[in-house]
Amino acid sequence: MTDAHAEALRLAEESQARGDATGWLETLYSSAGQDESKVPWAHRVPNPNLTSWLDRRASHGGRALVVGCGLGDDAEELARLGYDVTAFDVAPSAVEWARAAHAGSGVRYEVADLCHPPGEWAQAFDLVVEIYTVQVLRGEPRRAALLALPGFVAPGGTLLLIARGRDENEPEGDLPWPLTKHELSPVAQLLTTESFEDYRDDEGHRRFRVEWRRPS
Repeated sequence: MTDAHAEALRLAEESQARGDATGWLETLYSSAGQDESKVPWAHRVPNPNLTSWLDRRASHGGRALVVGCGLGDDAEELARLGYDVTAFDVAPSAVEWARAAHAGSGVRYEVADLCHPPGEWAQAFDLVVEIYTVQVLRGEPRRAALLALPGFVAPGGTLLLIARGRDENEPEGDLPWPLTKHELSPVAQLLTTESFEDYRDDEGHRRFRVEWRRPS
């Protein structure tokens, strides 16, 4: 575990013990002083599990929403492919950093709470991308975040979730805390499951990559 990862875990556990599920994210980004090495997930390239999925799609376009955008690398990749992208994060410092890092970008970077989003985002997006965001939550906040995701998906649209995965009987591990298939099952009651990939990535981590669709 790197120093940055250990510090993120400490902040998360202390914040959640106080009953604040997400406040630690602003602390992490604001205290980093725009030093990427202090944000353990700031790799400054699009997530490879996303890009490999995008490579399989026959066409690109429409309105896209990136959940928990961080420094914006996934959002910028979607914009490069032709999507009209909105990207949001609960941490204002992350959004400010993303805007500065991608000055002149067509991506709209917004501060928003996944569970209390702007009303105009309801069923407004052709593609919703969620990568690891709900994994920084536990318990009821995690469940609420998962159930909020389908609300963004337009008729005929797609929700793509990429996460670390584990079986129910496996240890919880550390941040980002892996998801189980059981935790994802409520989403399948709201949208139609198009595919559920359970695989090992190039680093040997178990991943779930799930594609859901809202009927037209």
